[in-house]
Amino acid sequence: MAEAEAMYRRALEGSEKASGAGAHVDAGHGPQPGESLQESGQDGGSGSHVSTGMAEAEAMYRQALEGLEKAWGPEHTSTLGTVHHLAVLYADQGKMAEAEAMYRRALEGSEKAWGPEHTSTLGTVHNLGNLYKDQGKMAEAEA
Repeated sequence: MAEAEAMYRRALEGSEKASGAGAHVDAGHGPQPGESLQESGQDGGSGSHVSTGMAEAEAMYRQALEGLEKAWGPEHTSTLGTVHHLAVLYADQGKMAEAEAMYRRALEGSEKAWGPEHTSTLGTVHNLGNLYKDQGKMAEAEA
């Protein structure tokens, strides 16, 4: 995990040097800047390691999101990919309101960009449905 984290950080730093903070982080395809840290936070380690990894992952996603919004705009598909991944992280952290807000933003943008039947849109629908199920909101989950 340490090697993977170092590689992600190297890629992020290189992108920032070339194009400005977060400008070319390809959030919709391939590894995400906070993905390694997020996964390390879920490995069953000590509580402090878990919360540190998740907090670092959140900070990296937020940095990438800010850069993508500046470079491409809030509705660009790369921006929406990072929004989706931030929603997943929030759900993993138990921040359900934040996760729902991000999933809804990703869903609205995906429907505009790709349409309601695209696999990216449907993936967000699926994750939002699971979030509702986990909260006991069965009517919303079924819809």
